[in-house]
Amino acid sequence: MNAPAAPLTPDELQRYARHIVLPEIGGAGQQKLKRARVLVIGAGGLGAPVLQYLTAAGVGTLGIVDDDTVSLSNLQRQVIHDTGAVGQSKLESAKAALARINPNTRVELHELRLTDENARALVAQYDLVVDGSDNFATRYAVADACAAAGRPLVHAAVGRFDGSVTVLKPFETGADGTPNPGYRDLFPEPPPAGLVPSCAEAGIIGALTGVVGTLQAMEAIKLITGIGEPLVGRLLLYDALAARFDTVRYRKRTK
Repeated sequence: MNAPAAPLTPDELQRYARHIVLPEIGGAGQQKLKRARVLVIGAGGLGAPVLQYLTAAGVGTLGIVDDDTVSLSNLQRQVIHDTGAVGQSKLESAKAALARINPNTRVELHELRLTDENARALVAQYDLVVDGSDNFATRYAVADACAAAGRPLVHAAVGRFDGSVTVLKPFETGADGTPNPGYRDLFPEPPPAGLVPSCAEAGIIGALTGVVGTLQAMEAIKLITGIGEPLVGRLLLYDALAARFDTVRYRKRTK
């Protein structure tokens, strides 16, 4: 996030006026957003609001990782895509949608599935990663790569009517000098295959992904601009049916 950025243009000053008037953001914070490079894993239910809000916020470069095409059953929650995009690459559909929101944001497409072998090199090209993936193999690969590369990770998961969000910075220490926890401190190992049903099997309410993905976008903006208290060492839990938020604190595991 230290790369130089061109001054905000008159169009950008008007576009981001509601940010710039905030003392916590101001022109300096908007410049940080403009020069930020954010990698978003997945252009689906969580990735859709993340991409839309980060684009609208003025993030300068967004990388998107996805290897899927748009299907009709996606449209109930993946609101970045529309009916006309069915059958198209999710990457191309998302890129077109983001260009309509804000042509100032550069979009980089990565048509692949992240693995332990390719994650680290890709993650290292960005300042921050937002994980909207839907499987444990990708989540572990992304988390391990971010920890190794020293990149903050905004992680979330959803299922049926519940969601969770946390921020991972295991390469730093907290205010008390203790190391921050990582993903494997929260989830030491993936559950046995078949134990956690997929969205296709269990179902999911579409608006839930909007709530949780928007929370991820907010955490990303906080990290980029340096405002507020990110969810480091805290797991934010959302129960949509009860309209309730709870926070669970967690620490680095001791061997």
